[in-house]
Amino acid sequence: MRGLYTAGVTDVMMENGVTFDGAAGVSAGAAFGCNYKSRQIGRVIRYNKRFAHEKRFCSLYSLITTGDLYGADFCYRLLPDSLDPFDTRTYEQNPMEFYVVCTDMDTGKAVYHRCDTGNSEDIAWMRASASMPIVSKPVEIDGMKLLDGGISDSIPVRFFESIGYERNVIILTQPLGYRKQKMKILPLLRTLYPHNREMVDDLAVRHEVYNETIDYITALEHKGKAFVIRPSAPLNIGSTSHDITQMERVYQEGRRVGRYHLAAMKRFIEKAEVE
Repeated sequence: MRGLYTAGVTDVMMENGVTFDGAAGVSAGAAFGCNYKSRQIGRVIRYNKRFAHEKRFCSLYSLITTGDLYGADFCYRLLPDSLDPFDTRTYEQNPMEFYVVCTDMDTGKAVYHRCDTGNSEDIAWMRASASMPIVSKPVEIDGMKLLDGGISDSIPVRFFESIGYERNVIILTQPLGYRKQKMKILPLLRTLYPHNREMVDDLAVRHEVYNETIDYITALEHKGKAFVIRPSAPLNIGSTSHDITQMERVYQEGRRVGRYHLAAMKRFIEKAEVE
């Protein structure tokens, strides 16, 4: 649900005509970030609030009956196809590249995929990127069993640099100074995924990798190679929430911070275009 903060920031960007050559989303950043390419302002907060109490959307009922906390058929077929249509035509016509990050369960390595059309296959990749361990079934694509991209590469700035994006706007959902701690549920993960040792080993050091990436981003920021947007304080919302008031609060905080950084961000982008 911290992704609603990002949605607030990106809605302000879209409202003010901010465009990019490419973008990458991980986990909620994939499921929500695709709306930047389809240019659907307000869609993320709208459907999350509308279906906050729909048991097929996100609930223990969905987890028990389907194996997915976020119901796959409801969230990734019924919702984008008819309940709050995803604009695949605009998505496909927008030249901005959009990448998602998933984790291969067998190798524990990150898998990066460019979603060009927004069709059902692309949506399956977005679903895979947002499929949290324990509360989601693996998504099988191209012979791989995939889960949440945050396991292997929470903030794929180095990947983006490797494909030519040398200056990036990075939206974080944790405040300055945040340090991730070692997961407390590793024994449970080792029990649940006995045949995916590499993936669980990645989870065991995930906090170290995340913290090192944050340090790397801070260095890029000081060099003028990254423009970082982050909340000024912890967002204090869980991975899931059914509280519409809290959803709106987090979203509006994103909008507030987005407006605050808008002018400086535009200058950063204009400088990149000149260079």
